[in-house]
Amino acid sequence: MTPPIFLTLEEINRMSEAEFVVNLGGIFEHSPWVAEGAYAHIPFHSIAELHKIMVHTARNAEQEQVEELLRAHPDLATRLQVSPLSAAEQQGAGLDRLTLEEFTRLTALNAAYTKQFRFPFILAVRGKNKDDIIQSIEERVNRTLEEEWEQALTEIGKITAFRLNDLIQEKTTEL
Repeated sequence: MTPPIFLTLEEINRMSEAEFVVNLGGIFEHSPWVAEGAYAHIPFHSIAELHKIMVHTARNAEQEQVEELLRAHPDLATRLQVSPLSAAEQQGAGLDRLTLEEFTRLTALNAAYTKQFRFPFILAVRGKNKDDIIQSIEERVNRTLEEEWEQALTEIGKITAFRLNDLIQEKTTEL
């Protein structure tokens, strides 16, 4: 079953667990276990409630599973295959149009960041441009592991809120 372009909260609340995971399993990068954990809380009364439960599920998993979630994110501006959601987000920030110099700089910063923290640099890029992104990684690469762990999870919360709000349309009453 291919996920539809848009869903309503009513449709989500009527889904079986398998349908729920198929449709929402990609919200958290390559981590359908988040949707599996959130399903137990159906019905959801708002997109915000669904998001809060999904974020809680992700943040309160075993540390090893949270690390896997962090590591599931692609390096920004990678030329490797990324999920369609990540690709669209990165294109929107101009990361598909870097000069060779910018690409080389970002690749080096990504490598330094990953070496330092053992997971890729994670940033909600919507609304940002390539200069904002490069500046952000330059600032964050020198933080502590604890600061970056928390920041990465905060950024994942922002990314997933965008994704859920793009996927789910609140039902409006026609006049």
